[in-house]
Order: sequence, then structure tokens, then C-alpha cells
Amino acid sequence: MTAASAERLSRLLAMVPWLLNRQGVSLDGAARHFGITQAQLVADLELLFVCGTPGHLPDDLIEADWESGEVYLTNADAISRPLRLSVDEAVALLAGLRTLAQVPGLHDREALESALTKLSTAAGDAALAASALSASLGRGAEEHVLAAVRDGVRRHRRLHLRYLVPSRDETTERDVDPMRVLTVDDRWYLEGWCHRAEGVRLFRLDRIEGIEVLDADGTPPADAVGRDVDERLFAPSPEDVVVTVDLEPGARWVASYYPVEHVAELGDGRLRVTLRAAAADWVPRLALLLGGDLRVVTPPELADEVRRRSSAALAAYPEASPNG
Repeated sequence: MTAASAERLSRLLAMVPWLLNRQGVSLDGAARHFGITQAQLVADLELLFVCGTPGHLPDDLIEADWESGEVYLTNADAISRPLRLSVDEAVALLAGLRTLAQVPGLHDREALESALTKLSTAAGDAALAASALSASLGRGAEEHVLAAVRDGVRRHRRLHLRYLVPSRDETTERDVDPMRVLTVDDRWYLEGWCHRAEGVRLFRLDRIEGIEVLDADGTPPADAVGRDVDERLFAPSPEDVVVTVDLEPGARWVASYYPVEHVAELGDGRLRVTLRAAAADWVPRLALLLGGDLRVVTPPELADEVRRRSSAALAAYPEASPNG
């Protein structure tokens, strides 16, 4: 969910009970209350028109009328009622909010702290249970890497990374001005201005092999713009080599480690994966590393290259003597 979508959802949830208690309020008055234009308010009302409780029948949907210039809302009592959480739900929500509060660069942290305080007060015993829980944000990343990244974002310090680029099987050295830490599809990323690439880049934390917080200003250039996290994180290039490989169960990790375009189950734990590579040379090396657990299907010339290198590697080993 983008920041704009999250803001609109929050506004809609607040709008329903407010309008229910102010039937006949003018469009202008409601728009001014929520700090939006009348056009935005009408767009929100049109969206509410197709919202409601599960079932999606006419009687399940919110009814809104604003044709007269005054807003009337009906059939929305279920949303207007106060939310009541079970103990388990309250514990999970509190633990999640406290974990979210650890994320550096979080916008509107004051609102989060206010929500935590109010929920903790209302939750009673559930708040005590939640306080005994802790969650690590370092999934897939070394704790010291995550700590260094957080420090760089918080103090606006430049970071020096030793970063693995799997598509080239290459470890690179680069200086990065950190912008934010984000999570997408259960993976943690650092977004920042890369001086090597001279542009904004995303770095997976579990691919950072070394990190140093430099004593240098890490403020990104004014024209550095973060990407929309709803976009695909991997941007294909016309120069990429498209490769299809079959993976044995022991090599299934390849499908989650490299940018893939398609994954199909072949049965017995095997996968057929289509992926892109900035350079094809690393594919034969990966195939040799995995032995028989990776087989190149296409392109045929790359499959031939794997066979050639495999034969050359076997020829380098003399046959075992009868006495050996």
C-alpha cells in the first residue's frame, strides 16, 4: 500500500462515523473538515458507495447521497461501531505497532506513539502480555548490517557497502547516501543514492557482505526520488539474458534468491524457473557449483556451454588408479 492509499483509507474510516453523526452537512463543510477539495470528497463518497460488509449485495453496501449539495450516509452502522478486539488480537496489534516503531525514517512517528499509548491504556492485561514479546526486523539480514543501516539513516551518514550482485556473480564496493529502510515481500531493503551508479538504488540487506558507517554527510541529492514500493523492485533491461532452468529440491533456494519471472512446480520438489541475468557467464558457474541440482533448459547455447565446462572440469581430474 502506498502512502497516499494509506492516507485515504485512514480518512475514509474517519469519514464514515463523522458523516453519520452530521447528516445533511454541506459538501463544502465536510471537505474543509477533512482538508480536501470537494472533488476529492465526492471521489471518496463514490468509493464508499461500493464498500460495505461481506456479501456485496445491495443491502450490504453503504448508501451515500450528495446530489443536493448536502451529504447523507446510511447503512454504515457496522463500520461506525467501536472496534472491539479479542486479547489475542490486541496483543498482536500492540506487538506489531511496537515493532513498526523501530523502523527508521518512519513518517508521522508522533501519531504512532499516540496510537500505542491509547491502545495500551485500553488493552489492560493484553498490553502487559504484548510487552513481553519482541520481534526482530533482521529477517534475512545480519543484525549488525541492519543496525548500521538504521544508524546511517538516523544520523544522515554515508554508508560504504560491499554488496553482492547475483546477476553478475560479483561483489562490488560502493558508497551510498541512505534514504530509508523498507520491506517488500518479507525482504528488507536499503534505498539510497549510490555514488557508483549515480542514481537511487535498492539494496537487499541480506546481500550486503560488509558495511561501514562513514564520518561523511550522507544527505542524498535534492533530485533523489524514492521509488513507489508498489512497483516491481527488479527492472528488466533489453540487454538481459532470459534463462530457463530446472532445479532439484536442493537448489530451490535459487528461485527466492534471484529475480525470477516465472516459477512452475515439476513435482517431487523440483522447479522450473525463468529468470533474467545481466550477464550470462554466471549461469554456467552456478550450474557447476550446484552440480546436478541445476540444469539449463534454454537458451540451448547456454546449455551447451554448461556441458562444455562440465566436461572440461571432469577432464581435469585423472581417473582413479586401481590402487588409489
